[in-house]
Amino acid sequence: MNRRAFLKQSSAAVAACGLLPHLARSAETAKPLVGTQIYGWGQYYEREGKSVWAHLGEVLSPIRDAGYDYVEGFLNAKPEANLQFAEQLKSKGLKPVALYTGGSLHDAATADEKVAQLLASAKAAAEGGFSVINCNPEAVGRGKTDAELEIQGKSLQTLGDELNMLGLKLGIHNHTPEMVNGAREFHANFKGTDPKTVGFCYDVHWVYRGGVQPAEALAAYGERIVSWHLRQSRDEIWWEDLDTGDVDYGFIANYAREHRLPQVFTVELALESGTKITRSVVENHARSREFIRRVFEV
Repeated sequence: MNRRAFLKQSSAAVAACGLLPHLARSAETAKPLVGTQIYGWGQYYEREGKSVWAHLGEVLSPIRDAGYDYVEGFLNAKPEANLQFAEQLKSKGLKPVALYTGGSLHDAATADEKVAQLLASAKAAAEGGFSVINCNPEAVGRGKTDAELEIQGKSLQTLGDELNMLGLKLGIHNHTPEMVNGAREFHANFKGTDPKTVGFCYDVHWVYRGGVQPAEALAAYGERIVSWHLRQSRDEIWWEDLDTGDVDYGFIANYAREHRLPQVFTVELALESGTKITRSVVENHARSREFIRRVFEV
């Protein structure tokens, strides 16, 4: 199951909610926070023919016990479900911090409607205590036209401005489609938006896989980072835990410390063809949390 299908499935997830005042939420995001993305857990459960959402309670406890602060889920199209997810996290001693979403933001006929839908869901997320919305605009199976990228940039700007008014930060995320043709769409998304309200969810490995090295990405857009997605590969194949490999995370950790970049680190393990699985999902995430402690010192 790919991420987009998984995101749609997550709309069925349910829990119950609580509120976190805006000032407390702002202070919380200034602290180092380490989380995990639910997508990687879902892949392991899918291999066993199970839905991670049907077993969310049993997933959250080992995440907490491994020393994670939060779980990044998906922004649900049903506003109340975001409140419910926040409450389920809190019931397990975890924080509501970040949610991931996507959407068609490049089409003049539907972009405004999509932005409005995302904002309705985000308002509930803010009430639940979340502070970061990471958004990967929907791919179309080809390079987007200049006109489409302009519309997308305006949509992201509106979304970022409105999220900021809700006390939320927007982080632009990317996958492979944005990185083709010299990372044309990747760069266009930043060029067409204001760094004051439109930030960067730096998914280190997706950017690396797209041909932009960490030093280049950090120099260009480091000041826009609001959160991170961290994954590793060896010989260009995703590794089962976060460890040493193709990406030099020591360099990235030092850069983040020296430039005092936001420390909202999301471990996002994922499986692909060729990934060697030798341990359980719980052990791989526990090992990854220890790697963050050792390398990022948080």
